[in-house]
Amino acid sequence: MRFSILIMSVLLSCLSGATWAKPIKVAFVYVSPVGDVGWTRSHDQGRQYLEEVYGDRVETSFVDSVPEGKDSREVIEQLAKDGNDIIFTTSWGYMISSEKVAKNYPEVKIEHATGLRWGDNLSAYSTRAYQARYLSGVVAGRMTKSNRIGYVAAHPIPEVIRGINAFTLGVRSVNPAAEVAVEWTKKWYAPQVEADITNKLIDDGADLITHHTDTSEPVKVAESRGVYAIGFHTDMSKYGPKTHLLSVTHHWGRIYEQRIAALENGAWTAQDFWPGLKEGTSELSSVSSAIPKAVMRQVDQIKNEIVEGQLRIFTGPIKNHQGRRKVRKDKVLDDSDLARMNWFVEGVVGSI
Repeated sequence: MRFSILIMSVLLSCLSGATWAKPIKVAFVYVSPVGDVGWTRSHDQGRQYLEEVYGDRVETSFVDSVPEGKDSREVIEQLAKDGNDIIFTTSWGYMISSEKVAKNYPEVKIEHATGLRWGDNLSAYSTRAYQARYLSGVVAGRMTKSNRIGYVAAHPIPEVIRGINAFTLGVRSVNPAAEVAVEWTKKWYAPQVEADITNKLIDDGADLITHHTDTSEPVKVAESRGVYAIGFHTDMSKYGPKTHLLSVTHHWGRIYEQRIAALENGAWTAQDFWPGLKEGTSELSSVSSAIPKAVMRQVDQIKNEIVEGQLRIFTGPIKNHQGRRKVRKDKVLDDSDLARMNWFVEGVVGSI
């Protein structure tokens, strides 16, 4: 349903052309420096893609390194005052500020990444990265020898927990003996903390590292220690030329393009927009030749099953990490369940 609306808006854009007499002003709020890899970099790649697609029909800007919480409100509000037509706030911790500014500036459209709040001019969007995470877990489960995989994670919010769980389910679908050890940085961007935690996980026996943080430090450390790594957000292969197996990457530009098309043609509505593997907003990139071809054939088959709807990753029976049944047999967690996930699946070692 959500995609039929967006596809229609894109078609309308092609058929009718722009209806705005001046460029659409589009602003982005980033939680960390843009850098050359990571979450913020992936969003800025989306911003640049938007400029390539729309040319002089859009005028984009961004503010980076904006703290989450109440401090973000002033930045978002200033962007509204500056005459931006639509503002993309790209981190979980901007949710409350986005909602408050949206209420005070009803003429401005605000799109919040990974959010759980909506209004007449407040929308939410994300990518089903957990689908690609599951596939990367299948690879990890096949490649680990110690059966201990390290996962460097930033904050215990639903998006991050969902990714950890999907990855672990993928791991244990092919290797039930493997465990995923999770350690928290408590910051999105903390290069030294990420490096320290990665070293600790390797010292504790992990022979494969992945992460949900905004730098390439886990991949760099894994490379220096001769340990396999799976990158996240953007392609991190250049930081692990010998040990990088693949990266789970996002393509936000495909989302931004469709949302601007809807705005341009007067078809914009607030919604919960959540594409994934099928739409190409998350995928596996820079797959290493170190992964056996048989493993990648299996991954490709599983990907097709997910895309075709034959495999729903969070289908019971699923136990939590304490061994108690959390999802009964054949029950499928819906998007509301996934959006509020606050528990670990069996196989995760760590605490929330």
